[in-house]
Amino acid sequence: MIVEGGCYCGAVRYKAEGEPMLKAECFCRECQYTTGGNSLLLMAMPADGYEITKGAVKGFKRDDLEKGVTREFCADCGTHLATRAPGFEVAVIVKVGTLDDPGVFGKADSANFACDAQDYHRLPDEMPVYQKWMHN
Repeated sequence: MIVEGGCYCGAVRYKAEGEPMLKAECFCRECQYTTGGNSLLLMAMPADGYEITKGAVKGFKRDDLEKGVTREFCADCGTHLATRAPGFEVAVIVKVGTLDDPGVFGKADSANFACDAQDYHRLPDEMPVYQKWMHN
């Protein structure tokens, strides 16, 4: 599978090749910050098949978190494109909303960090729901 995507303003583009390692929905508080309050849909793609094809991303990592991830954004429009997680270096976590064709995502396989879900969130009942990350 080859997927392509980019940011809202078009300054950054990427290509990811390979089979998705996971497809998930995340309710963690950090994802709520980047989405403006919603959960976030993500697809982990093999890191060796991921490349920025136009522009450059700006990375941000919170130093106050023990296992802080690096979130990659467009420096111009602020679109959150990808995440790189310590301990999961084999993958780049692509944000589904940045895909040229988000329909290729299909459905998530799991919902994660239900412990951070707000009253206005709807937790799915047709897939596994984890209180923390499924791989912890």
